[in-house]
Amino acid sequence: MHSDFIVFADESGDHSLTNVSREYPVFVLSFCIIKKSDYIESVSPLLQRFKFRWWAHDGVVLHSMRIRRQEPPFVFLKSIEKRERFMADLTDTLAKCPFTLIAGVIHKARLREQYVQPENPYSIALRFCLERAHEFFLEQDQVQRQTGFLFECRGRKEDAELAIVFRTLCERLSLRGRMPKFSIEFFEKKANLLGLQVADLVSTPIGRHISQPQKSNRAFEMVQRKFVRGPNGDFMGTGLRVFP
Repeated sequence: MHSDFIVFADESGDHSLTNVSREYPVFVLSFCIIKKSDYIESVSPLLQRFKFRWWAHDGVVLHSMRIRRQEPPFVFLKSIEKRERFMADLTDTLAKCPFTLIAGVIHKARLREQYVQPENPYSIALRFCLERAHEFFLEQDQVQRQTGFLFECRGRKEDAELAIVFRTLCERLSLRGRMPKFSIEFFEKKANLLGLQVADLVSTPIGRHISQPQKSNRAFEMVQRKFVRGPNGDFMGTGLRVFP
């Protein structure tokens, strides 16, 4: 039996420890957990209406990097007035989308300083996110149901390696007791999956908040309302884990 939920995963920043950017020294992995009924009835219509407000069709893939660089089909964002309206509309649309967020942030500069042979940042972030997802799906009584985790393709070799790490981590989690059935699948960006676009759009604001907390971050103000929270209502350490 399939789960009532679907999980879309995306990252921000690269997981290399060789050259760490001073401006963005973090790697972010985000899980956007969406109830399938909400995906059909709310998330998809909201994002399609957003696209039709700004383009003549809904074939555009919302990609945070292209938006920031104002590359096609976002060249019109070179206009300050249009950019401000577009970003306000996008933030408002995402705020209305019902989804639950889990994210792992690896501060690469600190990781490299504190460990002689540091683990791959992607593997660390994936472990954190899967552990919290495991708890979430136990709470949602989805133990006997299969939940799909959808990732964007990065390359045949990279996808195969990630799938192995994913399944290995799931096997370790099963030692804790009841384990929901997690499966991993990969999709090209051109597939235009709206859930993957949501995961992409929320990841960078998280990274910018952690790397530059003193700067105003309107997008993160919206994003933080989506995190899984602990008994005390705090999302830090629960829905959002930063390491080290």
